Amino acid sequence: MKRVLKLVTMSIVAIVTFGCAQNFYNIPKETYEKKVRVLGVAPIFVDADSDIKHPEKEALLTVVKEADRQNERELVRMLKESGKYFSVRFVEGDADLLFTKLLARKEKRDDAGVVYNKYFFQPQEVRQLITDNSVDALLLLVVSGISKQDKVSSSNLFSYLETNYNDLIITAQILDADNTLLWEYPNFRQSGRSYQGLLPLQYPDFDEAAANETDKVELKFKTIAGITRALQKKEKDVLSRELRVSRRYYGVFDDIMTLLTPSKGLFGDGK
Repeated sequence: MKRVLKLVTMSIVAIVTFGCAQNFYNIPKETYEKKVRVLGVAPIFVDADSDIKHPEKEALLTVVKEADRQNERELVRMLKESGKYFSVRFVEGDADLLFTKLLARKEKRDDAGVVYNKYFFQPQEVRQLITDNSVDALLLLVVSGISKQDKVSSSNLFSYLETNYNDLIITAQILDADNTLLWEYPNFRQSGRSYQGLLPLQYPDFDEAAANETDKVELKFKTIAGITRALQKKEKDVLSRELRVSRRYYGVFDDIMTLLTPSKGLFGDGK
């Protein structure tokens, strides 16, 4: 009996300790909550100069930008409903012009196996945008292309192709008027979480290989029509009713919300 009680006690301590360790901010969470009461959300940017290898790149960029405009305000709504901020404001403006104005440089990163593009922004432009919109901090999201090693299995799980795949991903940052990075996505230095992208642009054609009796599996790009349908497919609620937001974008937004609003601790104190 004593052994059982000891195991239960150790489990509770482990759960509480794990909960306390989940701080995805670059500053103390309490400091962030006091500092950022009004959050500005910029239009979703697309980095056209990133590693996008699709043969119909211009058509793809058009589709993605249209999808951004259709879904970006859903994130604003989700942030408002979280109750975490006094106010959440959408920053009006042309996404392409804003991105050109704000961008300073970028780097391809590989942090603990998570491959993504990290963006750095012009301090003066960030400050001006924050001042003009009367917000405490700015949430910036960027859609970009990335090539990374991955292993994709066939539907029957008997075959797989491990190679470099070209994907679309979304990264996000929250910056204050001093251009201090308060929060970022991905930021898994403390968690070991997986990082989902927006949309894989390629797929291995296992069916064609099987039909031709060959072990050589071709890597193909998805069609623009297929990508459009994937980005337009709506998320559904618990009653299977379609929501206004794309299923692909909702997956990323939900991940961001989870990291911005950590679940409460074992005893409901949020620590």
